[in-house]
Amino acid sequence: MNGARQPIGVFDSGIGGLTVVKALIEELPVESIVYFGDTARVPYGTKSKHTIVKFSLENVEFLLRFGVKCIVIACNTSSSWALPTLRKYFKVPIIGVIRPGALAAVRETRNKRIGVIGTNATIQSRAYETAIQRIDPAVKVFSGSCPLFVPLVEEGWLNGSISRQVAQRYLEPLKRQRIDTLILGCTHYPLLAETIQSVLGKDTVLIDSAKQTVAEVRGVLMGADTLRDQRVRPRYRFFVTDEPAHFSRISHRFLGRVIGSVERASLHG
Repeated sequence: MNGARQPIGVFDSGIGGLTVVKALIEELPVESIVYFGDTARVPYGTKSKHTIVKFSLENVEFLLRFGVKCIVIACNTSSSWALPTLRKYFKVPIIGVIRPGALAAVRETRNKRIGVIGTNATIQSRAYETAIQRIDPAVKVFSGSCPLFVPLVEEGWLNGSISRQVAQRYLEPLKRQRIDTLILGCTHYPLLAETIQSVLGKDTVLIDSAKQTVAEVRGVLMGADTLRDQRVRPRYRFFVTDEPAHFSRISHRFLGRVIGSVERASLHG
């Protein structure tokens, strides 16, 4: 199989990774994509490191069935805990969302005070702090977990009094730290960007690592000479481990378009 014609594999614990797929489609429009959402076992953010690594290994094995040329971990929790193990076990290039998000934040901050929000597991991993301080040790990082943001997004409660009250509760401690840049450390969170921005104020820069991650994907594919350049129609396939109808119904919120069909995936066999 010609390397450039192989698809890009993307996995997430659920549906939020479609924000990364959207960026891939916008920035690399001729690339085919296979997306895997582990909806039967979502959320990953409340699981132990051992479980997150185990699930992530299984997700990569599933995507490799489709001859993918690289894999994007569109899940901050998996990127935080599983990336080193995945790179150790698999030859295919694997790209996480942590380093690209950290790079973008360090570029944007003016006062060197960066906030990070994410799931409990992502925040506990301190992966963003580590990545940011490798880039610029002078930056101060302030973190907070926001476990209710994911269910708010999945319910479609993106604006309004409930989402604003929850956002204020989570974000006030970060606001008091005078952060000028905030990393949205979960692929669900960009859908709440309007509410988050209204709480923090217009001068705080919000970092969605999706676009920065796609830039890294482009670089990896160019380096391996597997960037697709033919003007051919790409193919998109979407797999989930549970509730394909529900995934299909709410996917347009994340992707900005309607998904044709969603297939149920079996991780074993």
